[in-house]
Amino acid sequence: MTAAVGSGADSAVAALPARHRGREVARLVAWRLAVAVPVVVVVAMAVFVLAAVSPFDPIYQYFGAGIFSASGADIANARAQLGLDVPVWEQFGRWVSGVFSGDLGQSLSFRQPVATVIAQRLPWTLLLVTLGLLVSVVLSLVAAIVAAWRQGGWFDRAVTAVGHTLEGLSPFVLALGAIAVFAVGWPVLPVAGLTDAGAPATVDQVARHIVLPAVVLGVSQTPWLVLHARSSLIAALDEDHVTGARARGLPERVVVLRHALPTALLPFVTVLGNRLPELVTGAVLVETVFSWPGIAAAVVTAALAVDFPLLAALTLLTTVAVLAGALIADVAVLLLDPRVSADG
Repeated sequence: MTAAVGSGADSAVAALPARHRGREVARLVAWRLAVAVPVVVVVAMAVFVLAAVSPFDPIYQYFGAGIFSASGADIANARAQLGLDVPVWEQFGRWVSGVFSGDLGQSLSFRQPVATVIAQRLPWTLLLVTLGLLVSVVLSLVAAIVAAWRQGGWFDRAVTAVGHTLEGLSPFVLALGAIAVFAVGWPVLPVAGLTDAGAPATVDQVARHIVLPAVVLGVSQTPWLVLHARSSLIAALDEDHVTGARARGLPERVVVLRHALPTALLPFVTVLGNRLPELVTGAVLVETVFSWPGIAAAVVTAALAVDFPLLAALTLLTTVAVLAGALIADVAVLLLDPRVSADG
């Protein structure tokens, strides 16, 4: 009787998290949104404060060499049109009101509305980052599973050595190496732009041009993921439920893939979320090297041209993307592991 009662109590305790999973997720999302709002505001304010103390005057970038022949009236009129004739706090106030109305200002470097620049370039960055993330996850999991399965073998030693080596290499270096191999030494892939010169943006053209940028971006993020996944999987292979699966005579492939791997995926998801800021940084470098017309490349252009309206919008967008990625990773862990609660 006691055993039956205890078993029923354990079942009730085990079932309790499943019934309240939706409430836990809602609480986590609400808490993260409450934290994210002031973080985004502080980041946006920091961009405008840096603009105020910067020794660079955006009006010089706007006129270019024409600044030397422009009259004082022309410069004053341009300042008024660009909103540079008022204090920085007033500029920030106008920008915030524009964010809520959809008017993010005028880009000085692209001579277009900031919203137009983002709308034209964001899809290409999302495509590159999605493919790069997919490459990284697939490479990491496949290499980690084989390395942990054959721990101590030649493949395990090779994965560990290559992983530690790649940790110290910048995506910029990887990009240059890929160009040297696949465009110079063995010219099989294009290395610049979205399409060939003058060609339309067809699926075939985009697919050929995105191969190298996506693979370089994915490989640049693989070392941390594969090394962490390998360690987690090796630890999971020693857990009791995996030992029990082996004792029941299950094939080793089933033991690794169906019993050990799900346990190892939970910390892997967390690490994947924590790598998102590095993924954004890597995208900036990769898009710059391969002349990919995305948002990350626009960040470099905006910074070099002292284009603060565009730089502020892109910084805000990047901050939101990083916060959202971290939230998605935590929600995934919360849904996958019933032992985890919203308060950690």
